[in-house]
Amino acid sequence: QVQLVESGGGLVQAGGSLRLSCAASGRTFSDYIMGWFRQAPGKEREFVAAISRRGARTGYGDSVKGRFTISRDNAKNTVYLQMNSLKPEDTAVYYCASVYGMLLGTTEHEYQYWGQGTQVTVSS
Repeated sequence: QVQLVESGGGLVQAGGSLRLSCAASGRTFSDYIMGWFRQAPGKEREFVAAISRRGARTGYGDSVKGRFTISRDNAKNTVYLQMNSLKPEDTAVYYCASVYGMLLGTTEHEYQYWGQGTQVTVSS
């Protein structure tokens, strides 16, 4: 089992920045692809970003490209999501997810483990 705990969410004004963190425990962190998803009220869960096991490869959803950056520190068993130029439409609960393997998944069905989520609210 893998346990994931997100932190760093909060309220920020449009144009501001936040950095989310996700701490993992339970298995060898570097064996897992890590991803971020988000879900706004009344909407389906949306892919935000993913990162390969060593951090060499990343992928982003179209709505966040150029504004968000995913990174990981395998020594700290932590994945990060740096969010810049935030917009009100970025308001959502953000979830960290992991899957054992090598493929950078972009759909929620490809991920095995999920955190509880952290709320991000962007005011206009």
